[in-house]
Amino acid sequence: MTPGGPETARLRRAAARILAAGLQAADPAVLVARNLELRANVLKVAGRRHRLGRGRLVMVAAGKAAGAMARAAERILGGRLDAAIAVASAPGPPLGLGPLRVAGHPIPDARGAAATEEIEALARGLDRRDLLLVLLSGGASALLPAPAAGISLEDKASVTASLLRAGATIAELNGVRKHLSRVKGGGLAAAAAPARVECLALSDVIGDDPATIASGLTAPDPTTFAEALEVLRARGVLSSAPAAVRCFAASPRA
Repeated sequence: MTPGGPETARLRRAAARILAAGLQAADPAVLVARNLELRANVLKVAGRRHRLGRGRLVMVAAGKAAGAMARAAERILGGRLDAAIAVASAPGPPLGLGPLRVAGHPIPDARGAAATEEIEALARGLDRRDLLLVLLSGGASALLPAPAAGISLEDKASVTASLLRAGATIAELNGVRKHLSRVKGGGLAAAAAPARVECLALSDVIGDDPATIASGLTAPDPTTFAEALEVLRARGVLSSAPAAVRCFAASPRA
């Protein structure tokens, strides 16, 4: 085969088609549209039916694809959506019904902490008649830092940076972050109770474990404080972790 000849050109065209098909299959807007359907007063979220009309419909989006996912949902939900907020790692076109916040990734920052407080306030204001739609994509764990009582944002940032440098897996990293957070490990769903909660997650995790994607903001947490402490120990960062983190992880909750 001659370099640059007809066969090379054919292979390049085939590779381009394969790449385009892969990007299309993972397009956040396409995936949201495929899993959200609104007909009259009934909203289907991945096939699950919710009747609208008596309460509010509120949307929260977080992750690197938050803007694209939120805008796709707004196009489908139209005037039925009452409020929205999105948190992403980069600026983008504004939403129609709420702010698009930009926060730090992969190390959490004050912008993310402030945005998370907005989301918590929105969730806590819901009641049993309301529906909270959560749209998640990769990066949401870092973008939504909500340090648990006694833990500072600086503490969480330090531990995150140390685990990243130590080569921690995403499951290990999120397992620790869940136990240092108010909203991870199902905390966001708990804040919204007794409202109905639905979540569409664009997985960046091998195996698609909902408790690991975005640190399981709306999923039950099967891990323990003892396991989080063992991750810190096994990755060699326990001794250098902030004292507040060591004390919190080693408390009787473990």
